[in-house]
Amino acid sequence: MKVFVLRLGHRPTRDKRITTHVALTARAFGAEGFVLAGVHDEKVVKSIKKVCSIWGGSSFKVVTGVDPISYINEWRRGGGLVVHLTMYGIKVDEVIDVLRSSCRELLIVVGAEKVPNVIYELSDYNIAIGHQPHSEVGALAVFLDRLFNGRELYFIYSDAKIRIVPTEKGKRVVRIG
Repeated sequence: MKVFVLRLGHRPTRDKRITTHVALTARAFGAEGFVLAGVHDEKVVKSIKKVCSIWGGSSFKVVTGVDPISYINEWRRGGGLVVHLTMYGIKVDEVIDVLRSSCRELLIVVGAEKVPNVIYELSDYNIAIGHQPHSEVGALAVFLDRLFNGRELYFIYSDAKIRIVPTEKGKRVVRIG
């Protein structure tokens, strides 16, 4: 299942760290790409590409500066579903099986500041991880984990230059190649 994450409302002077965390969470939890709406932030792009070059994921797509409404409409015209993660949506457990079994491409939309009403209307699903204020990074991680049934936690990129060896105590990193 092809999954991309669209980040809305990025403010370069203020949000580069959290936006980078959204992208890294998308990559680590099984998404194939990250889309940054509205602006191009080279610092965010460089951070993501650096992680991909070391930890693997050269196929992870990064797109910036897109018009979010046009991108969402094009995604839907291509047959994909749009999932907006918002604390105002329906509970994730009420719809995750439907999404998983649909076998359709998913665009997961997460916001930074106030999300325009049009996003709620354009989305096929407005889904809540919880109905309390929380981080979009946390919501994305929980959603992707539920979507992939935890399998993404065992994925290792074939082009990784380093890998973690799980240990009960301490740290063990293996360099490859």
